[in-house]
Amino acid sequence: MNKRILFTGGGSAGHVSVNNALIPGFLKRGWEVEYIGSYDGIEKDIITKNFPDLHYQGISSGKLRRYFSMKNFTDPFRVLAGTMQAYKRIKKFKPDVIFSKGGFVSVPVLLAAKMAGVPVAIHESDVTPGLANKLAIPFATKIYTTFRETLQHVPSDKSTCAGAIIRKELFDGTRKKGLELTGLTSSKPVMLVMGGSLGAKGINDAVRENLSTLTEHYSVIHLCGKGNIAQITNPDYIQYEFVNKELPDLLAVTDLVVSRAGSNSIFEFLALKKPMLLVPLSREASRGDQILNANTFVSQGYALKLEEEDLTSETFMTALRQLRDQQWTMIEKMDQAPESYTIEQMIDEITGLAAVNA
Repeated sequence: MNKRILFTGGGSAGHVSVNNALIPGFLKRGWEVEYIGSYDGIEKDIITKNFPDLHYQGISSGKLRRYFSMKNFTDPFRVLAGTMQAYKRIKKFKPDVIFSKGGFVSVPVLLAAKMAGVPVAIHESDVTPGLANKLAIPFATKIYTTFRETLQHVPSDKSTCAGAIIRKELFDGTRKKGLELTGLTSSKPVMLVMGGSLGAKGINDAVRENLSTLTEHYSVIHLCGKGNIAQITNPDYIQYEFVNKELPDLLAVTDLVVSRAGSNSIFEFLALKKPMLLVPLSREASRGDQILNANTFVSQGYALKLEEEDLTSETFMTALRQLRDQQWTMIEKMDQAPESYTIEQMIDEITGLAAVNA
C-alpha cells in the first residue's frame, strides 16, 4: 500500500510555497497526497491550480489575532469546528505523516493530528515562530527551521535547521525567455521590484516617483500587486499584478531586487545570487518578523535594508545607489552562504518520520 502524506498551511503565499515545492516530489515517489486548508484562502487557489487532481479539503478556521476584536470570542468555536472536520478527514485518509507550513488554518489540523496519533513535521520560515506555529509546536514530532537563529526559540530536542526549501523550477529560468516575456533588451541591468501579492504602496510610489531617473540606468520589472497597475508608458518599465510560472524567467534576467522581506522570497533571491534592497513590513502592520528576517540578511552581507517609516523618494534612490555599489560584494557573500536541504533531502526527512510511525 502506498504511503500517504497530508499537507496543511495557508493564509499567505509564504505559507504555501514550501508545500508547493514538496508535493511533486512525493507524487513522483508514489505517495498519496491530500491538502487541508481554509475554504477560500490563497492556499486553495494555489494548490488547486497547481495540482488539480489533488483532493483539497476546506475546513473552518479562526484567525489568530494579537489585538482586540469581537471575533476573538467566536473564532475559538471555528477552530473547534475545524479540528473536528480535520480529524474526520485524517481518520478517513489515514496519513502516515502530516507536514505543516503554518498559518492559522494549520492549528486545528495539528490538534486533530495529535488526537489521531499521526506524526507531524512543522517548517518555520521566520527568525521567530509565528503565533500559529507557537501554538502548534507542542503537537509537533519534528520542527525544521529556515534560520539557524530560530533554534533558540524552539525545543532543541526535536528541532533542526533545514534552511529554505527552494522550488526546483526557480533554477530553470533563462535570461532569453525573460527578455522575450518582457520585451526588454539586454542593454541595461534589470531591477525586479516585488511588494507581495497585494503590493506595497510605499514601494510602488517610490518606484514610480523616480521612474524617469531609474530607467536611465535600469530596466524595471515591477510586480505591483493586484489592482495596482498604473497607466504608464515607458519601454524600460514592465508591470505585472502578480506572476507565477513566469517568475523563474523574470528572475533569470534580474540583476538587482527590491522586495519585502518575507522569508521564502529572500531565500529564493539568495539561492539565485540576487543582491537585494529589503523594505520589510513595519511593526505597525505585522508582528515584526520581516524586520528580523531583513536584519539577519543585512548582518550576513546579503542585503541592504530600508525601514518603511524611512522610505521616501529620496531615501529610496540613495539606498539603490548603495545597492549598486555593493552588489558584487554581496554576491561574494552569497557564494559562501550555508547550503539548505534539497527537496530530496527534505522528503527523506519526512519519510523517516512516517517510517517511525509505521
